[in-house]
Amino acid sequence: MSLGETKPASSSEDDALFGRRRFLRWVSGIGSAIMGVLVGIPVVRSFVSPVFVKPVVASWIKVAEDTALLDIGVPVRVDFVKEQNDAWIESIAQNSVWLYSDDGEKFKAYNAQCTHLGCGYFYDKDTKTFACPCHRGHFDVKTGAVLSGPPPRGLDEMQVEIRDGAVFVRVKQFRLGIPERVEA
Repeated sequence: MSLGETKPASSSEDDALFGRRRFLRWVSGIGSAIMGVLVGIPVVRSFVSPVFVKPVVASWIKVAEDTALLDIGVPVRVDFVKEQNDAWIESIAQNSVWLYSDDGEKFKAYNAQCTHLGCGYFYDKDTKTFACPCHRGHFDVKTGAVLSGPPPRGLDEMQVEIRDGAVFVRVKQFRLGIPERVEA
């Protein structure tokens, strides 16, 4: 062999070279496909998930075992525990409602948060009104209407059902500090 001549490549070296290239191309393709699926699934779910939104289930909570045990003409604060599921987080929250009845048959339930800033209010026995200590808001016991102070609307009234002598309340939360009742 002279200096300018090159050695012809053998077929075994060509097969090995094409085998390695083919293998690397195959591995790269599989890796790209896996990465595409891993990135693509969340993207597709973000566009499709609004179609599969679960309907909101009415949350009726038993707040009193027997209507006969509740005072007539005097509001009663009832505390209860509510389970909340937010994605993967499950939590338990203590909430309250005020129950009121003139006759022991028809009941009204008010959310125990002031509509101004969400402070807890109390029943003032002297004035026979609900009073919020945060900003001196006062509410009518029978209607929940604002009597004085800065609250933008009356107390948030909730639906009440009597089943077999027990009191159930459909609990809802509303946005605070605005005149309209908008669910939170």
